[in-house]
Amino acid sequence: MTAPTGDWRLIREEARPGPMQMALDEVAAETAAAGGPATVRTYRWEPSCLTLGYRQDPETVDWAFCEREGIDVTRRQTGGGGIYHDGRGDVAYSVAVPAADVPGELLDCYHLLCEPVLDAFDRIEIDAGYVEESVPELYRPACYLRELHPAHDVVAGGSAEPEADGATEAGGAAGDGDEGATDRRKIAGNAQYRKRDAVIQHGSLTFAVDAERHLGVFSDPPVTPEEFRERVVGMDELADADRADAAAAVEDALVAWVTGGDGDEGGGDEADGENGRADAVALDRDGSWSSAELARAEELVEEKYRDDGWVRIRPGNDGA
Repeated sequence: MTAPTGDWRLIREEARPGPMQMALDEVAAETAAAGGPATVRTYRWEPSCLTLGYRQDPETVDWAFCEREGIDVTRRQTGGGGIYHDGRGDVAYSVAVPAADVPGELLDCYHLLCEPVLDAFDRIEIDAGYVEESVPELYRPACYLRELHPAHDVVAGGSAEPEADGATEAGGAAGDGDEGATDRRKIAGNAQYRKRDAVIQHGSLTFAVDAERHLGVFSDPPVTPEEFRERVVGMDELADADRADAAAAVEDALVAWVTGGDGDEGGGDEADGENGRADAVALDRDGSWSSAELARAEELVEEKYRDDGWVRIRPGNDGA
């Protein structure tokens, strides 16, 4: 599947604090809803950041650990559990597009916007896909330790150990009798929401797993680092690629998804198109934020994404 037609911009990887990154996602949605370009972008967290799910209980956070380690804490607009992000282990992306241009059914829309994510893994030769069977949760406050669900959780890897009866585990695919992929682990977290007639989907692709810090941001999680690593895998374990390669693969996949081409830098947008698609798509590959968008994002940081009323009080809870 390819992206909706229309005007698009690619904003290449930028390192910013987590509250600003969440604000920019929201601003990108506002721009798309107002008739501006739809946005695809990659980004990096600086400093490290814990993003809480929209309704996550702040009491699940080890606030002292985060303060001591210099880890920002903000709250996402999307649901689910908390995710620890840092500048090396995490490759983040987002897509902001008018709601009228994408399927109204949540799961259909989600699968459409996840197409470039799966393509990015293909580009660095990682076999990734939706988990085939549900896997029970280990610790609900942590996104990557929640139940893995075939509808939306992306897993990768797996051993080449043969199954005696040809069966598979944890989303693994049956092999040809000589080997089977088992113990596939979560490698990406993705979520979306609708805002002012636009859809925003953002996600984190795991490049490297730092289990101790992932768990350290939570208050007394009943999971060991070893158990965390049994559930979550990084790209550095599965592919001969560095983080720059991984980020470039995500950007190339986003370009290919928008243009219908291969995503390589060499060709122009029109050369990438298929079956006349180029005539209906305009992509600015060197897109940037306007001064008005940056100012709006700063407002949102102060009003919401760094505000204790947003971050430290669960929505729907009066804080009592």
